[in-house]
Amino acid sequence: MTDTVERDLNQRIAARVRGLRASRGLTLDELAERSGVSRSMISLIERGESSPTAVLLERLAAGLNVPLASLFDTPHANPQPVARRADQARWRDPESGYVRRNVSPNGFPSPIQIVEVEFPRGARVAFDTGARDVRVHQQVWVLDGSIEVTVGDDRHELHKGDCLAFALDRPVTFHNRTSKAARYAVVIASERR
Repeated sequence: MTDTVERDLNQRIAARVRGLRASRGLTLDELAERSGVSRSMISLIERGESSPTAVLLERLAAGLNVPLASLFDTPHANPQPVARRADQARWRDPESGYVRRNVSPNGFPSPIQIVEVEFPRGARVAFDTGARDVRVHQQVWVLDGSIEVTVGDDRHELHKGDCLAFALDRPVTFHNRTSKAARYAVVIASERR
């Protein structure tokens, strides 16, 4: 990914977080309290002056009651039902190096989102996910390689072709313990409680 693309995506995330916070009538302090992310860090993210990690973005998403994938969307006046691969947002987590690509059409009104993840060998990402006002379901389908997914206290070894379904109401950890990169798809569906 080029520096320009990464900067553009950070600006997209900045605008999206700022817009979601404003649409919910939350101050920086209120979002900080709800998400556990400091007010100063939220301010840096909203100005596009930080390259936030996936863990930090998940905490903000939980505080905003949206799935993580929605932080990569941009609003469209006329969203299209087709997402061309060349137009799908790709983002690299600065901490683990994993690359996520939002496959679903950007801004299209649907309770379902699809994300593809390229997960480097040895990578580990731990999301301290808790209950939200919106119930979020995920299914993780391994396309290549193997990963370990821990949901709460339940550990699952997943290999090519395996699929795991769970709700985002407990901490979730993804870990690639192998010496080869893995690739998986995440299908996310959300519903109001």
